[in-house]
Amino acid sequence: MNYQEARVYLGEMAKYGSVLGLETMKELLTRLGNPQDSLRFIYIGGTNGKGSVLAYVSEILKEAGYRVGRYLSPTLFSRRENIQVNGEMISREDLARLATKVREASDRMQEEGLAHPTVFEMETAIGFLYFQEQACGVVVLETGFGGSEDATNVVKTTVLEILTSISMDHTDLFGSTVGQVAKSEAGIIKPGARVVSAWQEEEAWKAIQEVCQERKARLTSADCREAKNLAVYGWEEQSFSYGGFSDLKIRLAGVCQIENAALAVEAVKALREMGWEISEEALRRGLYHTRWKGRFTVLSKDPVLIIDGAHNPGAAKSLRDSLERYFAGKRLFYIFGVFRDKDYREVIRLTADLAEHITAVQTPGSARALPAEELAGVLREYHKNVSCQPDIRKAVEENYRLADRKDDVIIAFGSLSFLGAVEKAAKEVRR
Repeated sequence: MNYQEARVYLGEMAKYGSVLGLETMKELLTRLGNPQDSLRFIYIGGTNGKGSVLAYVSEILKEAGYRVGRYLSPTLFSRRENIQVNGEMISREDLARLATKVREASDRMQEEGLAHPTVFEMETAIGFLYFQEQACGVVVLETGFGGSEDATNVVKTTVLEILTSISMDHTDLFGSTVGQVAKSEAGIIKPGARVVSAWQEEEAWKAIQEVCQERKARLTSADCREAKNLAVYGWEEQSFSYGGFSDLKIRLAGVCQIENAALAVEAVKALREMGWEISEEALRRGLYHTRWKGRFTVLSKDPVLIIDGAHNPGAAKSLRDSLERYFAGKRLFYIFGVFRDKDYREVIRLTADLAEHITAVQTPGSARALPAEELAGVLREYHKNVSCQPDIRKAVEENYRLADRKDDVIIAFGSLSFLGAVEKAAKEVRR
């Protein structure tokens, strides 16, 4: 396959859905020579902040001189962005070549009466093959859905495991309490592992502690409250002090980014204890140079247009905190789209009252998308100024018209998968 054919093929593989369980993934990787067994992993699970923490840790390690693979999901703008080495996406040629190899193995499995791998399993396998070819010194790996049955959990050993903030998400899979969700997320912890966790609610923390005790894993926590108390906030640059390091600067906006960066610092401290050579200068440079689209990312300033992947209650609380801190007293215009299997009512409840107007859109290209008309109906239960616009470009055009005052702010948020379409539309509309 060439690159275009590989893109189309992987898109078509979405028909196999999302299936939890490791049997198919293990079979696929066995046929590919188990490339993951030759790699070292820093493994990240949790509900919110996984991608940001991955970005911070990866950038710090790159600045320290390591060759770093990154595997993340979902992608926002390109099929290639989930597989990176030192911040560079896999090339079109390499993706096409490795997708062909994985396709051949997957087709043979199906011919033999076995389950066909899902697109996530196939992309993860492509990533492992690529990282092996690229001789990565370490791979920073993010879970998909998370938990012990996540396709990424085929890795046998880890250098370090990181748990980000855990809140209610994927309740149909993980349970109806934060403790049950935390226990499921902690399912990735390996026996004897070194684990660093974000500050958690008491019920979640107890569940994580129990899993670590059962598996004889060493657990420490990042007290992100310390970092928040000593932070200087801003939506273009922020600074904080944590763990003996003062005046650390980051350029990712959002109140939650202080917590994510502090967790990354705690992870680096753990790596240094294990003998990894990471200087303070590399730590500072890595934090400052980290870029991560889709997490309170400012796309334009006149008017301000922000995209954010707040699609569950925990992320919605963080988004609200950021909006209240940065844009108090200003008119806020929302563009909101979400998957139907999310707790979108609670997301709406937590954020709707700050808005001047809300536009409901439909997340493109997914069977899980909540139709814009249905979403608009729910939004009207919480806000009087609601419009329905399934087309992303028209929604962006509408909000540029509505936000006609100097200090108005547009925020597109919800499922990460529609934010790339928002950026594309914004560029086209403002030409």
